[in-house]
Amino acid sequence: MKICIVSDSHDRSEPLAEAVRAGAAKGARAVIHCGDIIGTQTLRAAMGVGLPLHVIHGNNLGDSMSLNRWAYESDGLLRYHGAEGRIELAERRVFIVHYPEYGHAMACTGDWDLVCCGHSHVAAVEQVANVKGEATWLVNPGTVAGLAAPATWILGDLDAMRFDIQTLDA
Repeated sequence: MKICIVSDSHDRSEPLAEAVRAGAAKGARAVIHCGDIIGTQTLRAAMGVGLPLHVIHGNNLGDSMSLNRWAYESDGLLRYHGAEGRIELAERRVFIVHYPEYGHAMACTGDWDLVCCGHSHVAAVEQVANVKGEATWLVNPGTVAGLAAPATWILGDLDAMRFDIQTLDA
């Protein structure tokens, strides 16, 4: 199963929708947003692609009541997890959090196959040694909005456990 991982859209709906459309074109079947959406309306165009969106709010909270309402009214298309998400996709345990240091700590537990984070606006993919003597994938898609950094997102393949940084065209 392929997934589109994004973060830090900061009220920029078009680059977010562009990344989700590109992910869908490359076979993504779900989207993970690692926070800092800000306005719920930012999600409207991305939701129009029709992929399930798993969303957390990040440190720029925006309107959590609106996110809850949209999720409730979306018939399962939008799944708002609050400050952090714990989901299963393609039989993989996935933890979603905004802060990279919290993401690193959760990767170290060995309880997750994949930990997704954001906040830094710097795209990165790494394996983190965990306490179970194995490694956990930690991915940060950077900022899809291209704020003080290139506009990036990640195409993940949960079957192959491969994560590739993608750049939006300027």
